[in-house]
Amino acid sequence: MALDTQAIVDQLKDATILELNDLVKAIEEEFNVTAAAPVAAAGAGAGAAEATKDSFNVELTEVGQEKVKVIKEVRAITGLGLKDAKGVVDGAPANVKEEVAEDEANKIKEQLEAVGATVTLK
Repeated sequence: MALDTQAIVDQLKDATILELNDLVKAIEEEFNVTAAAPVAAAGAGAGAAEATKDSFNVELTEVGQEKVKVIKEVRAITGLGLKDAKGVVDGAPANVKEEVAEDEANKIKEQLEAVGATVTLK
């Protein structure tokens, strides 16, 4: 069976982030693999890299009891529509924002934690 690579690439170009996230999850489950990058063993250089880190990913780890409030905050933070924001919250753990400055990451973390969510900065 030959794959039509260009057709697949064209479909991926038109997909939303949530659709791509669902695709990755489906592939991981179907083939029992992970899309996460391998983590190198922590050594002396790892601590130095963390100390100079200037951008962070804000990960919604757990939603908590106030799911609707968390969805509203995700919408306010990201500018996503209701459906997409709900998809991010339902897909937790999921990144809310990626590659943001430390100050912005901490502000987002505070906003989400204020409505009961658990947030991790990576």
